[in-house]
Amino acid sequence: MIFNSYTFLLLFLPLTLLGFYMVGSRSLRGGFSWLVVMSLLYYGWWNPNPDQPWSPWWLALILGSSIGNYLFGRFISGHQASGPGKMALILGVTANLGVLGYFKYAGLFTKTLEALTGSGMSLPDVILPLGISFFTFQQVAYLVDAWRGETKEYNFIDYLLFVTFFPQLIAGPIVHHKEMLPQFQKGRHNSHRWVNFSTGLTILLAGLFKKVVLADNFAPIATRLFGLATTGERDLTMGEAWAASTSYALQIYFDFSGYSDMAIGAARLFGIRLPLNFHSPYKATSVVDFWRRWHMTLSRFLRDYLYITLGGNRCGKVRRYTNLLITMALGGLWHGAGWTFLLWGLLHGAYLCINHAWFALRKAMSWPALPKPVAILLTFVAVLVAWVPFRAGSFELGPEGSTAKALEATRSILSSMFGLNGIELWPDRSAMAVKDRHAFRAVMCVLLVWCLPNTQQWMRRYQPGLGLDRLPGGQLGTRRWWQWRPTGLWATFSILLLMGTIYQFDKLSEFIYFQF
Repeated sequence: MIFNSYTFLLLFLPLTLLGFYMVGSRSLRGGFSWLVVMSLLYYGWWNPNPDQPWSPWWLALILGSSIGNYLFGRFISGHQASGPGKMALILGVTANLGVLGYFKYAGLFTKTLEALTGSGMSLPDVILPLGISFFTFQQVAYLVDAWRGETKEYNFIDYLLFVTFFPQLIAGPIVHHKEMLPQFQKGRHNSHRWVNFSTGLTILLAGLFKKVVLADNFAPIATRLFGLATTGERDLTMGEAWAASTSYALQIYFDFSGYSDMAIGAARLFGIRLPLNFHSPYKATSVVDFWRRWHMTLSRFLRDYLYITLGGNRCGKVRRYTNLLITMALGGLWHGAGWTFLLWGLLHGAYLCINHAWFALRKAMSWPALPKPVAILLTFVAVLVAWVPFRAGSFELGPEGSTAKALEATRSILSSMFGLNGIELWPDRSAMAVKDRHAFRAVMCVLLVWCLPNTQQWMRRYQPGLGLDRLPGGQLGTRRWWQWRPTGLWATFSILLLMGTIYQFDKLSEFIYFQF
């Protein structure tokens, strides 16, 4: 059941909302229990193989994970700075990462081992449980914070809702217990109900529009061009290669931005604020800035629980750069169990090292910063280059995929982008894979991304998500004419968004981050 499906929008979400307010008006705890039940129903709806009978195994997996981590967390918080507490922490984190490693990386391990040794070793097909990367990281953070003394005695229903709350369960944001559990205990969800409803519905519709009208219309362009590079039928021209990378950059931008908006909007319907996860990353002036804006909750997790644990920047420059490379390499593998995802992570790790070295040199030499438009353009080009192996990863993870196909697609497109296969911008019409107007459309859309405010800036007056005030352009400031208000004019605008979405609503496509 995906967010952009009729089942979710017309059945599940209205039924869940109605039940929450009916039950919650009598008992707040009852309302949250209803949300837990419906969130488990949402997760259990998933059947990885529609040709086979539905199985309760995947529901048992997330329930077992939640119960086990809750008990481990309770024990650890009661035995801080002690041998048994430390042992419980090690066992809990190891168990979480072991389960994630088996489901997500066993296939990569056996394929790599077979390729290196020719051993013929194989495992039965391992199905990746939906959302396991997200709920595993949330619970690892919970255990570590219990050891640090940063958790409290939480009600089990609250904890279960923290893990399974359906707007963020499948593809994030990776929420923190300190952000979510206090909201479940305040008891204010029946106040400002209509403000929450109008705000949440508007954000939900904006996200749906981004997914259906924008992301899904760039997907065929990227798919066709990347597919052509994989077959080896011919090399892309320079113009086609840049169009392929830019189209995918826009597809994943609007896909992830749309999902993030829909998650925040759906949660706000229940009076719950999720942390922001996406803040105009293509407006970043450096790769450091990019990772403050793209998948912000994953960046926070990697920084707080991996980079700092490795030593951060406390052990000299060489160690700092090594820690950055390790952190981003593991972040790449978190996105996908393939070598092209590792390559994407290492590219961003190298970018971050170069960025920090440049900052240090500029400071030492008293050089001024690059003009903002130049910095944004350079950052965007670097990100475009890195998206090539990331997109090629789909040729590695697919049923008929292989590492060789993914690396060949990466090599071919990057070679064409930098003129190694010639500098022809667009082929003859008889050889066109996609029409040249698609490239023009992509360029225009990039300009819009750079120039227009994002959803949370547009909705700023009604605090759409947690952490906005700490972001560039997120401060309250003077009210702008283009900022949303619950008026008839803006209601009309929302209806127009909905009509535009319905006009394009003729196909179902998963959000890209669902596969991670």
